[in-house]
Amino acid sequence: MVELDKENFEAEVLNAEGIVLVDFFSDGCVPCNALIPAIHGFEETYGNKIKFVSLNITKARRLAIGQKVLGLPVIAIYRGGVKVDEVVKDDATPANIEAMIKKHL
Repeated sequence: MVELDKENFEAEVLNAEGIVLVDFFSDGCVPCNALIPAIHGFEETYGNKIKFVSLNITKARRLAIGQKVLGLPVIAIYRGGVKVDEVVKDDATPANIEAMIKKHL
């Protein structure tokens, strides 16, 4: 999984070809940390079709706000540099994340 920052977000997500899943998280977000094993599992399963990346918003708050990430966790799907889907907060469960991934394959 590519770790993003404000320097490489544009190149890795907004200018990327294909589908990109972005895991927006922060160090102190307990639900975010609980999702990490599931997201890594999805990367093993779907990584040949979707690019998986993560952004720690602790050091990129303006970027997160610019992407309309206002609460955590947020797992978003981008296609052609545009956010096309996301699961947020309590809806960010492994089952909902996998359903969103399958919807965009």
